[in-house]
Amino acid sequence: HSTLWGSDVTNSRGRQIERLISNNCLCLLNNDEKTYFHEPTRTFHSLDLAICSPTLLPLLHFTVGSDLCNSDHFPIIVSYADSGGAIQYPPRYLFQRADWGNFMQLADITESMVSTADITEAVQNVIDCLINAANNTIPKSSPRLRKFRRPWWNEACRDSRREEKKLWNIFRRYPTTENHVAFKRAKALARRIRRRSQRESWINFISSITSSTSSKQLWKKVKAANGIYCESSFPVLKAGNMTHSAPIDIANTLGHAFAQVSATDSYSPEFVAIKDRAERTPLRFTARSTLPYNSEFRMFELETALSRAHDTSPGPDGITYNMLRHLNTTSLSHLLFLFNRIWTEQKYPSQWHEATVIPILKPGKDPSNPLHYRPIALTSCLCKTFERMVNARLVFELEKQGCISPLQSGFRRGRSTFDNLVLLETQIRNAFVRRNHLVSIFFDIEKAYDRTWRYGILLTLFNFGFRGNLPIFLRNFLSHRTFRVRMGNFYSNHFIQTEGVPQGSVLSVTLFIIHLSQILNFLPSYVHGSLYVDDLQISCQGSNMNMIERQLQHAVNKLVAWCDKNGHTISAEKSRCVHFCRKRNIHLDPNIQIRNAPIPVVNDIRFLGVIFDRKLTFLPHILHLRKKCERSLNILKVLSRTSWGADRTSLLRIYQAVILSSMDYGCMVYGSARPTVLRRLDTIHHSALRICSGAFRTSPVESLYVICHQLPLHLRRQKISALYFFRAQSVPKHPISQLKFPAFLHRLYAARPSHILPFCERTKMLLHDSDLNNVSVQLSDFFTFPPWEIPQFSFLNPFSGFDKSSTAPVTFQQLFHHHRYQYSSFLPIFTDGSKSDGHVGCGVVSPSDTLSYRLHNSCSVFTAELVAIFCALQEISPSSQRNFIIYTDSMSALETLSHYDTQMHPVGLEILSILQFLRHKSFNIIFCWVPSHVGISGNETADAIAKFASAVLPRALPYVDIKKFFVSRLFSLWQQKWDLLTNNKLHSVKPSIGLWPILPIRQVDVKLSRLRIGHTRFTHKYLIFGERAPVCPTCHQNFTVHHILIECPSFKSHRVDHFHLSSVTLQDLVGEKHHPNIFNFLKTIGFFMSI
Repeated sequence: HSTLWGSDVTNSRGRQIERLISNNCLCLLNNDEKTYFHEPTRTFHSLDLAICSPTLLPLLHFTVGSDLCNSDHFPIIVSYADSGGAIQYPPRYLFQRADWGNFMQLADITESMVSTADITEAVQNVIDCLINAANNTIPKSSPRLRKFRRPWWNEACRDSRREEKKLWNIFRRYPTTENHVAFKRAKALARRIRRRSQRESWINFISSITSSTSSKQLWKKVKAANGIYCESSFPVLKAGNMTHSAPIDIANTLGHAFAQVSATDSYSPEFVAIKDRAERTPLRFTARSTLPYNSEFRMFELETALSRAHDTSPGPDGITYNMLRHLNTTSLSHLLFLFNRIWTEQKYPSQWHEATVIPILKPGKDPSNPLHYRPIALTSCLCKTFERMVNARLVFELEKQGCISPLQSGFRRGRSTFDNLVLLETQIRNAFVRRNHLVSIFFDIEKAYDRTWRYGILLTLFNFGFRGNLPIFLRNFLSHRTFRVRMGNFYSNHFIQTEGVPQGSVLSVTLFIIHLSQILNFLPSYVHGSLYVDDLQISCQGSNMNMIERQLQHAVNKLVAWCDKNGHTISAEKSRCVHFCRKRNIHLDPNIQIRNAPIPVVNDIRFLGVIFDRKLTFLPHILHLRKKCERSLNILKVLSRTSWGADRTSLLRIYQAVILSSMDYGCMVYGSARPTVLRRLDTIHHSALRICSGAFRTSPVESLYVICHQLPLHLRRQKISALYFFRAQSVPKHPISQLKFPAFLHRLYAARPSHILPFCERTKMLLHDSDLNNVSVQLSDFFTFPPWEIPQFSFLNPFSGFDKSSTAPVTFQQLFHHHRYQYSSFLPIFTDGSKSDGHVGCGVVSPSDTLSYRLHNSCSVFTAELVAIFCALQEISPSSQRNFIIYTDSMSALETLSHYDTQMHPVGLEILSILQFLRHKSFNIIFCWVPSHVGISGNETADAIAKFASAVLPRALPYVDIKKFFVSRLFSLWQQKWDLLTNNKLHSVKPSIGLWPILPIRQVDVKLSRLRIGHTRFTHKYLIFGERAPVCPTCHQNFTVHHILIECPSFKSHRVDHFHLSSVTLQDLVGEKHHPNIFNFLKTIGFFMSI
């Protein structure tokens, strides 16, 4: 038995088979389906296994039959995974073949198009213009059924294949030697072109892989490269007593089901009465005064919205973001004029009310049930671009006014699921050390998006004080929504979405959060809660279970009452309750009910991707994670056996994106598990590194880390935990940074050392010996400037036409003197930053004074340059002079300030903020770049005082500098541990940890890696088979890589012939730059094929 193939437990025989699969690089075809029925106990088990080599895995499909056939074993069906039936889809624009120059000319949005009296007509004019231009300049895919061809197949492959067939036919008719040679050459050329195309296609795909790329997407690509396409067919739906199999009937059935979910009839009669009574009172959003967020949109807002949009499927109008990005400046300005008309005239185009819905089956659900599909709405990209502009203003106002609860972490800048995970873990740890109970309830809100009360959203906005264009646009956006379901190339009838927000639009998440976040305001003070979009969790702790039960029941009643008044429904059946406790006494499970239905009590719960068990050992989570990663290792096994996807860089990138990212997620929480539990993940890490590097099975794990340049998992968890800790401190009002740790808890943890500390205290202990122990992190205010009023910054560069490397310093001095003559009325101030070993400083030089400060050692020279500019502006502030010119030799600092972004360096935000303040006070401040070290006196003085600055400037440190400094310290700690392993064979070759170049040919790179590590098949296979070590017949010493390459006198003459030296070292032969003749030498002595 093993959990790897679906058993509940793992026994010794299961572990033996696991090792067999891992050690021999085999792949398991089984999924979690049961294969055996034990009649005496009436239980099902997974006993029958299907194992194959990695090359076969993409080609096979594993299923288990449902009929026992008079046996106790179910039949196992292993079939060839041939491409299924194709579904016909609408034609798509082929943007890789677009003529964008011609498109920009044809897609000319004129003033007359957007100035018509009717807004809907103006929008239609823009749509027609863009679609006509696209149809004339961008080819479309064929509307015929899709052909199953390999993604790497291109015209070069086709032409070479045709030439090969042509010469083959000639040879068959005229079998001469000349024709045979021509055919063989054509065949070799075609094979070379195909392999090159495979390789290039795979490299392009690898470059697009991120941590959000799923293993399913990778498998799809791997199978496609082998010509296997997993095309899904139309599902057969069951609605009542009717069965639907025709595409149009399926689309209409799904559309009817989606419409029913959002219909008023789906609400309870009590809420319908509340809804009708409330909606009789119209919400008057008319603004009495001009509010800044209601001002007209500006061009930089449109450009920002387009730059942040990801390429997605088009809506009903067929417009894509690619088209909008390639509009000329005049067309963009007219499009902005149209958006401002919609904004100020408070009218909404009728085309934007419609959406095309794509049904996506929920994981693990029955495909025949229409309610098991998630409706993803494809809306107009024109509309979504405008939504993104509106959403930026809405979010800014919500965050600035503090309208959203700090306990809501969903889709907020600087926030993540980790916040809720860490908060829950901290509460549980503190309850354990106080020997208390903690009961937590995890709620399931049914159809939360589709049933959100629209009037309730608008009422919440009204109560927040929103008036004018913004809330009126949102009201128009939510009104009169319709949709059609698309199944392949078939569309359903039009359906009305009465309530809810469309899943897939830009504004939907923000509007949903606005409404649902209000639920946290109704929690009693003694109950803690957190929310990630609609994932609601509450908890209560204490020593008396009866008291906890009463308090939680009271909280649940208040939450249910709020939901009853706002149209939401909490499912008691799908909600879960967990009693966290380490006491050994028997306690009854808490009985908490929702409308007289008890909430099920479970021993563990999957919360935001991490499994919390009642004793917080995290063993269930790590076992689940190990099983998931074991299956994902099959991708690496398959790719390592191919000629096109097997280089170490590609394999490591896939490992980091698919497997390592899964182990990274939540590690700041589950990393508190006992070391014996955490070590279960180390085997996954080691197996993956062995596959990526091709290292022999007996290679030490420390060598695997160094050869692949991958941190050990425990150091990686420390890195992620510390960086999250600092990141939380950099976000204003972050709930983690505001956690209190009272003195009595300090004393309790000290008195009870067996209890594990909560996250923040664990991280502080981790940082105790570093220079970052007591540093303060500079806050990164993402909302310093409103999106409709970003700061303007520009600078002078009078030296732009001169190259510093080829221009004499005296030329720069003359240019500077001429420049000063032009700006003689401006008071000059020189700034500079300096960083050397153990010292970071900044300097400011003005005609009347000099300032120099020493900064923390973790600060970068870029930060020092920015701090110097900031200090200069602070010095300017009290001055009576109004004209200043600031000189700096940091072009990167000036360019950063001139490209404003909400994620820019926090000191840069400070500079822009104080600069805006000074300009409002009538200061005229100019910035100018000067070259360094060319004899410009002010710059030379600023550089000198920055290098020797001693006065410490008490400043908070930017997160980016802390991150870089901590990672470098962590790698230094790794290097120190590596320095102690002097007996490690790789250490003599690679004493310093670093990233070495790899060889493009997988087989050769594997052999080189094994030589460097010192473990090869010839020298170390005896450890696997329990044999004696191989002994050199000449020297009577054990065969080792060092002995064969360096010591053995039998090969001395060959060393001289190949290396032209009688004495060489391992670093000379297999170091970072390996000897070019090393492989010829190994072939000569007959060792090459035994590595």
